[in-house]
Amino acid sequence: MSGVTGAKDFSYELLDLDCQQETMRLTAFISEALTRYLRKQGVVVGLSGGIDSSVTAALCVRALGPKRVVGLLMPEKASHQDTLKLSQLVGERLKIRTILREITPILTGLNFYEEMTSCLQELVPDYAEDWKWKISASELTEERIFTFFWLVVQSPLGVIIKKRLPADTLRRIVALSNFRQRVRKMLEYHYADRFNYAVAGTSNLLETDQGFFVKLGDGAGDFKPLAHLYKTQVYQLAEYLGLPETITSRQPTADIHPLAQGQDEFFFLLPYKEMDACLYGEKNGFSPESVARATGLAEDKVRLAYKQIAHRRNSNAYLRFNPLVVEEK
Repeated sequence: MSGVTGAKDFSYELLDLDCQQETMRLTAFISEALTRYLRKQGVVVGLSGGIDSSVTAALCVRALGPKRVVGLLMPEKASHQDTLKLSQLVGERLKIRTILREITPILTGLNFYEEMTSCLQELVPDYAEDWKWKISASELTEERIFTFFWLVVQSPLGVIIKKRLPADTLRRIVALSNFRQRVRKMLEYHYADRFNYAVAGTSNLLETDQGFFVKLGDGAGDFKPLAHLYKTQVYQLAEYLGLPETITSRQPTADIHPLAQGQDEFFFLLPYKEMDACLYGEKNGFSPESVARATGLAEDKVRLAYKQIAHRRNSNAYLRFNPLVVEEK
C-alpha cells in the first residue's frame, strides 16, 4: 500500500495497491498457512458471486492450483436471482471443482421460513411467504450515532409497507437470518473435513473492523487472506486477477433479505468507497475535513461517520474475540 500514515491530506491514492506485489505476498501466505500451520491439502471457499469470495478463490488458485480448490455454491430460495449464476461463472473462470448444495431444505428443517413469516406478520399482518422484504437503516444524525431500523415489505402487487422495527423484533429477525450464514459455514467445514482441506474466510477489513459478519458464520475460517484489505483494494485485486467483468463491476449487495438492497442501505450507510475513506481516515488520524475534500461528502457527515465507526468497533468487539478461557496459573 502506498502512502504514509499521518500525511496532512487524505487521498484515495493511499488505498492504491501494488497488485502484483500484494498477490505474491498473499499467495505465499496461503501456501505457508496450509503447509506449515494447518497441514491441509487444499481449500474450500464458499462462493456467493460477490467480490470477496471471488477474489479469495482466485488467490487460492494462484497459490495452490485449481485442483486443490473447491468452491461451494449454497443458494436458498430467497437468494438474489444472480447469486448462483455468478458463483458458477467464477468457478468456470477459475477452472475449479464446484459443489452445489441448495440450503433451502436445511432451513426448512430448522423452521426458518415459518418462524420468519410469523415474526414479520407481527408488524405486517398481511405478510405471506410470497412477499419480499428487507431491513433498512436510519440516517446518521448529530443527536445519535446509533442506528435504528425499518422493516420494508413489498406485496406481490408491488405495494410497499414500511414499519419501524422494535429492538426485540429486530433481534429475532437477525437471529433467524444468521441461520443462513451458519448453515453455509457448517457445510464448508463438512467438505473441508471430507477432503482434508482448510476453510478460507472471505471477510475484508471493513467488515472485520466494523462487525459486519456473523460469528461462527461467514466470519469463520481457518485463514483470512482479505482481512487486512479495504473493499476498494479487493476490487483492485479482482481486476488484476482477471475475474469476470460482471463480478468486478458489481456493487456490493447484502443478499441477506429477499428484497434487493446494498450493503450501504443495510449496514454501512455509505457506499463502500466513501466508507473505506472514512475508515482509513479514522484509523490513521486524518481530519474529517481532509476526507470530506477527497470524497465530496459534507464534513459533518464524515465527522458522524468517524463517531459511528468507533462506536461500532467497540460495540461489536465481542464478535472478534476468541473463546474466553481461564488462564493457566
